[in-house]
Amino acid sequence: MNTVDTPEVSTPEAAVPAQNMVLVPLSRLRSRPSKRNVRRKARTSIAALAASIRRLGLLQNLTVIHSGEDGDFEVVAGGRRLAALKLLAKKRHIPEDWPVPCLLVADTLARAASLAENVQREAMGPVEELHAWKALVAEGRSVEAIAADFGVTPLVVKRRLRLANVSPRLLADYQADAVTLEQLMALAITDDHAAQEAAFYDSPAWQRSPESLRDHLTHEEIDASRDALARFVGLEAYEVAGGGVRRDLFSDEQQGGYLTDVGLLDTLARHKLADVVEQVQLEGWGWVEVAPRATAAELHAFQRVQRTRRDPSRTEAKRIAKLERKQNELQDRLDDEDAELSEDGVRALQEELDQLGAELDAIEQTLTVYPPGTVEMAGAVVSVDHMGGVVVHRGLLREEQAKALRAQERQEANAAGGERNGHDGDADEAAKSGISEKLAKRLSAHRTAALQAEVARHPQVALVAVVHRLALRVVFDSYGSGGSPVDIISTPQDGLTQHAPDVGESPAAVGMGKVREAWAARLPKEPKALFVELLALPQGELLSLLAVCVASTVSVLASREDEVPAAGLAEAVRLDMRDWWTPTAEGYFSHVSKAKALEAVLAFAPDHVTRLSKLKKAEIASEAERLAAGTGWLPVMFRAEAKPSPATSPSSGIEAVLEADEAAAEAEEREGLAAVA
Repeated sequence: MNTVDTPEVSTPEAAVPAQNMVLVPLSRLRSRPSKRNVRRKARTSIAALAASIRRLGLLQNLTVIHSGEDGDFEVVAGGRRLAALKLLAKKRHIPEDWPVPCLLVADTLARAASLAENVQREAMGPVEELHAWKALVAEGRSVEAIAADFGVTPLVVKRRLRLANVSPRLLADYQADAVTLEQLMALAITDDHAAQEAAFYDSPAWQRSPESLRDHLTHEEIDASRDALARFVGLEAYEVAGGGVRRDLFSDEQQGGYLTDVGLLDTLARHKLADVVEQVQLEGWGWVEVAPRATAAELHAFQRVQRTRRDPSRTEAKRIAKLERKQNELQDRLDDEDAELSEDGVRALQEELDQLGAELDAIEQTLTVYPPGTVEMAGAVVSVDHMGGVVVHRGLLREEQAKALRAQERQEANAAGGERNGHDGDADEAAKSGISEKLAKRLSAHRTAALQAEVARHPQVALVAVVHRLALRVVFDSYGSGGSPVDIISTPQDGLTQHAPDVGESPAAVGMGKVREAWAARLPKEPKALFVELLALPQGELLSLLAVCVASTVSVLASREDEVPAAGLAEAVRLDMRDWWTPTAEGYFSHVSKAKALEAVLAFAPDHVTRLSKLKKAEIASEAERLAAGTGWLPVMFRAEAKPSPATSPSSGIEAVLEADEAAAEAEEREGLAAVA
């Protein structure tokens, strides 16, 4: 064995044992872990350590003991370094007998030496490590060189340098465990220390999640990995056009980033959509507009032309079936886990699927039929959907176009002798310029609640409604009883809040809830006992209970503004929606177009229309609510019922609902008997 002894280091402490530094050929160091080595954890990052040793050399010696009479040595401290050296030798970066600096200790000290090396050392703190990486760059070393020195990728170096550039105050709090590593990574999206500190320290604790901090610092930018328009334009095209990108080195989306030029992205999207616009214009629409980020709320401001779908011809049907079969085949290939497809192969299949989908959409478009003359009047909006694909919204009508179309339909109806009766004049018809289906259901939910409350106050009308229902089923349709003595199905209409979230707080709903609770507290729940109790009730109270039960089943939900179900029932109870509903921004004005809101203001505050027309939609809604207070204004859906109401008022609370107007009931009953006679 070839070893080189080095002079012993003199020390004033005689108790310090003598040690020898020797050079041991790598081939003489046993690979099997020594039993004297106190480390039992599996060795990790061997490749990175080997790369570092190759560039910088072995910076720390191994600690060894003699192993038997064959001249080999056991490594009692430095197992990772030994594994890295063996890897370098295996790859022939160093010879197999490369001299390894080792500290030779006595067998009796082996375990203590191994323990001392692993325990009597203080690991560098994370912030110290970050500053050290930053200092290496300051000395002039490149990112690539540092990565090679430490056997890591350049991305790892860039990430540590980005962390090292975070505000010193935040780094200090990170070292004190007041800031987490994930929060630090999120804050590193910007190099602005003031912005970093403001995002963290000015936010409440519950808004300091990494996602919230990142969103706070990039709220004026666009996340390329999630934004539909960014996917449509493409990050490469955006950067080629000169767009700025703030990259998040800690994101899994290595190709992602935050786009800083929102205007450029919109311009590129519009330019890319120009060809689609030209194709849609050839279809003959009166107008075609580009709105890359058109929202559902913005599209709801338009009315839509009624359209139908014709049956495909034999040739078209065959073509559709062929394209759909091809789609299914390609999708099966993509879904086949056993198919070994390359990335290019997957991309090619997806592109072919997109082409098939586009052709099917084109055929479907030819099957859509619009009424004569409406295509030239209506228009289309070309937009981008949430997945980054092109979508065309056809058959849209602006406010003035919808009015013109209705006028045209009336003229055609008049010419054919089919003029409708019951119009309130051109002004009222113009007011019916349309609201969204969602708002129509919201308003009709409030109308339902109000009609329920009114029916509960009119037992005679409730009785008529029940008899009317029975007569239709029994006298005319002769429905079977289904084995029950009485076959009447009653379903309480309690789901109004899904259409109008605020209806539960309305006077009608609150009053009905109290009435039902009062009856529930008074009557027994057990069916037999309930029947006995009802037999004992005076007729007036029984009719009052009947009215409450019937009222709870009333439903007059509608989907259109000009749809007013159960008008006869509403007239019978003298329903006046001014008693039950108040126009508010949230209840009406925020859910209609700007033109529709101003149209309403023109009715109750005409002097303010000019001023409000210069405001934003949200401001118009707020002002309209203020100006409408106390005017008694109602939307079109409620106006047919705005007739003089009786002296009773819902504001009198539950007592007004519970107390039946016996005199009115008797009068109505006499009138009903007289009519029958």
